[in-house]
Amino acid sequence: MPLLLPYSLSPMASMTHSSPLLIFLYSLFSLGFSSFWCCATLASLTIDSLRASLEQQEDFIVISLIERARYPYNSIAYHPSILGNHNCSFLELFVRETEALEARFGRYQNPEELPFFPVYAQPRLAPPHKFPNFLYPPAASTNVSKIIWDMYLNDLLPLFTTKADDGNYQQIAASDLICLQALSKRIHYGRYVAEIKFRDSPHDYIPAIKAKDRETLLTLLTFTSVEEAVVKRVFKKAEIFGQIVNLGNNNVTGDKSKGNEIKYKVDPYVASKLYQEWVIPFTKQVEVDYLLNRLN
Repeated sequence: MPLLLPYSLSPMASMTHSSPLLIFLYSLFSLGFSSFWCCATLASLTIDSLRASLEQQEDFIVISLIERARYPYNSIAYHPSILGNHNCSFLELFVRETEALEARFGRYQNPEELPFFPVYAQPRLAPPHKFPNFLYPPAASTNVSKIIWDMYLNDLLPLFTTKADDGNYQQIAASDLICLQALSKRIHYGRYVAEIKFRDSPHDYIPAIKAKDRETLLTLLTFTSVEEAVVKRVFKKAEIFGQIVNLGNNNVTGDKSKGNEIKYKVDPYVASKLYQEWVIPFTKQVEVDYLLNRLN
């Protein structure tokens, strides 16, 4: 879980105009904070501390969507035809190459980090590090990267990008990767949530796990009031972070008292829909899949 920088210090705002090296350095910087959080607090991890950390990740996800929305959809970047015999899209190749580089520098030693394409030919340069072993090993490999990838490309992107092409394919691929990694980390934190809940009350979960009863596990894991609060909070954050400001009349564009129409860089309903329809359900899928392997 990354500890987020104040936005005035974050390189995110200028990142999509920068070189791939700067993008890579930013990824390493984020990983460093993630590792610090993991090592510093894992021993005292609780469901409340996890929820507080997940709340911090909401900020990063909303800001990432706003950054991606600066560019149009650029559909050509998602079709294999642009790269000839590579047999994959421009985005997929960018992600594969970036993840391979990040793997060499140790990103995926951290159990919080899961790549979308975990096949690397180059030797790792980073020294080995023994991260705290909080997850139950047979269940730690729980992974829904494929459905996150498909959801982002097929369902989410068309909701908040304009149908146009400005040729900035590298920039949008870099921005897409930031969004994908942020969503992946948030959703796969379901492994940690499931482990904590199991440790807190194993007697509640063991019968359903032994029976392979997904429905009962899902019921045990669901707290409707918490989920509703998350969706409302994300909506509010998207309103605050994404409001278009016009200082021409010393007013915010969305000042209803002056009869102005509120305008947003990303519709807050898209952010809340992301959480309600995908992030929360996918996280619970991770939790259930993890628990089903918790007694192996």
